[in-house]
Amino acid sequence: MKEIILFITAVLLAYGIHYYWVSLPIVTGYVAKHICSSVFIADRSEEQYREDLDGFPMKYAKFNINYTDLSVTSSIFGLAQIKAIYRNRLGATLINELTEEEIRNQKFNVEISSDINQDQIPWSMGDQIDVERFPSNINKTQLENAINDLFIEKDLVNLIRTRAIIVLYDGKLISEKYALGFSRKSKFLGWSMTKSIINTLIGILVKDKKLNIDEFAPVPEWNNPNDPRHSITIKHLLQQTSGLDFNENYLTKSDVTQMIFQTSDMAAFAASHPLKYKPGTHCYYTSGSTNILSRIIRHTVGENEYHSFPYRRLFSKLGMKSFIMEVDGSGTFVGSSYSWGTARDWARFGLLYLNNGYYNHEQILSEEWIKQSVTYVGSNQYGQYGLHMWLNTEKNNDSSTRKFPNVPVDTFYASGFNGQNVFIIPSKKLVIVRFGLTRTPNEEYGANQFLKNVISSINL
Repeated sequence: MKEIILFITAVLLAYGIHYYWVSLPIVTGYVAKHICSSVFIADRSEEQYREDLDGFPMKYAKFNINYTDLSVTSSIFGLAQIKAIYRNRLGATLINELTEEEIRNQKFNVEISSDINQDQIPWSMGDQIDVERFPSNINKTQLENAINDLFIEKDLVNLIRTRAIIVLYDGKLISEKYALGFSRKSKFLGWSMTKSIINTLIGILVKDKKLNIDEFAPVPEWNNPNDPRHSITIKHLLQQTSGLDFNENYLTKSDVTQMIFQTSDMAAFAASHPLKYKPGTHCYYTSGSTNILSRIIRHTVGENEYHSFPYRRLFSKLGMKSFIMEVDGSGTFVGSSYSWGTARDWARFGLLYLNNGYYNHEQILSEEWIKQSVTYVGSNQYGQYGLHMWLNTEKNNDSSTRKFPNVPVDTFYASGFNGQNVFIIPSKKLVIVRFGLTRTPNEEYGANQFLKNVISSINL
């Protein structure tokens, strides 16, 4: 019996050592990248970025911020050291596979419209809000109570840590609130809400007739007609039905964590994976599919246009002046995860979808694209899905199967890690933005009740 106990102990110890050994570079990569972005893009205070990393095991990582070369280096007990560097208009990039010199020597054409003071420009292209014209059919006190409630910590163990809320009604910004230390000037990381940005850029190229999502995806690794991946279409990638054998597990070293924290060319890494299912037959959410799409955009618009494309064709047209998308070591936008913007800019993005692709006197996306994006194609381990948009659809006319059972079925939304959301509710003329640092089980912060309370304040 003693020998058995010793053997089991040794096996568990070996497993534990292996687990943490392979996980250390993921942890230090996360810390270096996040602090680099938080400091040099979002201008976060030390208290704020330390709060971001107060969970296990990130809180054990040490880091050094170099304000001279705009970098952050992180390690744990001196092990798994990794460096992230900030480059103007390109964001923070981890040094992986390529040398720091190779990455710093990259030259990209990034044209971003000059800074304009939006304070004197009326919403939505600017930040001037007409507070005198609050909609008469909305109970202002009830709305404010709904918002304030989401800033109250009811469980001191499972904190929801709401940082920003914005409510648009019929295109007008009618309410916003920020946690202490944050403001309308604060930039927030959208995490996987960036996927919905990529969907929008694809939609622009479809409108330009430069892409057809029903055609085979133009991915160099799949060019051979005999390759079973050759049959993957752009639509399959958007629907998360590519069938690629890609593991989206953030709790240990997996395909997604290796891609995000240990790979320089994320799209090439994702595209190298074999098929697990026949394309179009199985819905499984992967960040790899989005980064492949980001590289498809790059190849479609060309090297001269790519790094300016989101700013010229989307952000500047919506008044999203704060917005920054970050690139990987190869220079491709990390479409799965990395974009920063103020809560108001994220609200502007939601407004584009509420208005069926029409914004500031221009049809930026076709109405057909909006319809496709919010059409149910399948459910996966996270919920109902359209084209890189989450849906509140139900199964078999059973409202209890909806993600938000007390919210209209036409609700759709962008969703990101730790409870980032842009909700669009067409039937109620609403766009609702929520940012926070929520690490509760399933990142639950009471969204269903909150949305219900906001809707209840409106008398249509």
